[in-house]
Amino acid sequence: MSQEFYYMDGKYVPSDEAMIPVRTHAFLYGTSVFEGIRGYYNEQEDQIYAFRMKEHFERLLNSCKIMHMDPKHTLEEYMQITKDLLKKNNYRQDCYIRPEVYKSALKIGPTLIDNTDSVLIFTIKLGNYFGEEKMLKVCISNWNRLEDNTIPPRAKVSGAYANTALMITDAKLAGFDECISLSASGHVAEGSAMNFFIVEGDTLVTTQTTSNILVGVTRNTILEIAKEELGLKVCEREIDRTELYTADEAFFCGTGAQIAPIGSIDNRTIGNGQTGEKTAAIAKLYYDIVRGKVEKYKKWCTPIYE
Repeated sequence: MSQEFYYMDGKYVPSDEAMIPVRTHAFLYGTSVFEGIRGYYNEQEDQIYAFRMKEHFERLLNSCKIMHMDPKHTLEEYMQITKDLLKKNNYRQDCYIRPEVYKSALKIGPTLIDNTDSVLIFTIKLGNYFGEEKMLKVCISNWNRLEDNTIPPRAKVSGAYANTALMITDAKLAGFDECISLSASGHVAEGSAMNFFIVEGDTLVTTQTTSNILVGVTRNTILEIAKEELGLKVCEREIDRTELYTADEAFFCGTGAQIAPIGSIDNRTIGNGQTGEKTAAIAKLYYDIVRGKVEKYKKWCTPIYE
């Protein structure tokens, strides 16, 4: 395998040299924000397309605002750095891009001020997040989703993923593939680390963004293409727990998860237990779009190779 490179504070360094001190503030306190971006390989064009890279970096900059961080780069600079990094790593398959801004002072104490900020970006090869394609067996988590006035889900804060880790670990120990979190009010929030949709008749339903969920780039993509291209009604609102059991279809979505159909929730079969018609239509269109195969939406696809 050829040497991969990471970006660290203005330099492209070999991956085996990309290290941070053990006293780094972000390591001690979880004080970093990040993004996950997918690069999709189009074999016919011999091209990697970074999907909605602009929107991801806009969200990263917003996370920095919330967490008192200096992002160090402009939106345009982040996009160019990422393109240059992917060119250096020269992938010919799907990949994952992880930019991170972190508190890098070697100090004790969790304060976000009187600190220093650093930037790293790494890339890895990545296929299907859930391994082989399958219908997911899902449960409702006993752990509630974090609230906006606790650790705001609107920012992708690394430390907040302790909440995610507890959810998914308990789900897997109980024999499930994934879980769905509820808000403190008992309404549906999202998956452990991904957004969530149900289908009721010809309506696509997802939790509103003011209900302690990540404002997902993939989520926003699906809402747009489902309405504009597939003619589905879309609805953003609070969802009750028992609505999940009677839904016609259900699926997760996210940069990592992409579109992941759900076969059962709390041991209740969703629909006929197989990928639903509307989920399949959304997935087919989505996977064509991300590989740059739909001209109308090529504006969302940033080509890496000249």
